[in-house]
Amino acid sequence: MKMKSLIAALLIAGALAMGQPKPKSQKEAEAVNAVIAATTPDQKIAAAENLLSKYKDTAFKSLALQLEAEAYSQKGDSPNAIVYGDRAIEADPKNFQALLLVSSQLARMTKEFDLDKDEKLKRATKLANDAIPAIAAAEKPNPQLPDEQWAGIKKDLTSEAHETLGMIASVDKKWDAAIAEFKTAIDGAATPAYTAMVRLTSVYNNAKKFDDASALADKVTASSAPDNLKKIAQQEKAVAAKGKGQ
Repeated sequence: MKMKSLIAALLIAGALAMGQPKPKSQKEAEAVNAVIAATTPDQKIAAAENLLSKYKDTAFKSLALQLEAEAYSQKGDSPNAIVYGDRAIEADPKNFQALLLVSSQLARMTKEFDLDKDEKLKRATKLANDAIPAIAAAEKPNPQLPDEQWAGIKKDLTSEAHETLGMIASVDKKWDAAIAEFKTAIDGAATPAYTAMVRLTSVYNNAKKFDDASALADKVTASSAPDNLKKIAQQEKAVAAKGKGQ
């Protein structure tokens, strides 16, 4: 989430610096900057709504809606995160951050016995797959951002798309497909994809690949992953041990 907000800020700040796109007035520029400066989800939502209500044709519409969607996601409000993410995609179909957000929210919300499971997973799959070429084609948002850093950011965003595809396959209990997607997410990330690693550990257990699950759980536990993820990894290791009859 922090990375997404950083990229959005870079996109807006870079655009303002280069004049492309350009706010039509100083007041609009101030409203855009207020969206960037907001530090809490509620402040972000209020600032985005202020910008969008006062400047309906703003060139920053998709970015503002995306930031609003992310704010709702931070509040744990998935339905509104999807609503505003969809509006961001409608305003700019190549907004890869909105594509990633909506696809991941759909993957997280969809359960095995949902009546509309197939419909939601199909849409989530399309959005995640649409994000991958959009990320690849994305130009550096700010000229001051080092090329190497931008390349790393794009790798991590692509990793996120594959992690979502792994989550989708997991809901469908397509364990081999889930394993492949999570491995791609892990191997392709510039920074450690700890959430993908933990999810892969669980999938290994579901696929009865207990040795793989145990080994990966140990790797997460020995890493610098957040404590909550280490705890889940330890739980998955216990599942693996039970599965092996230990």
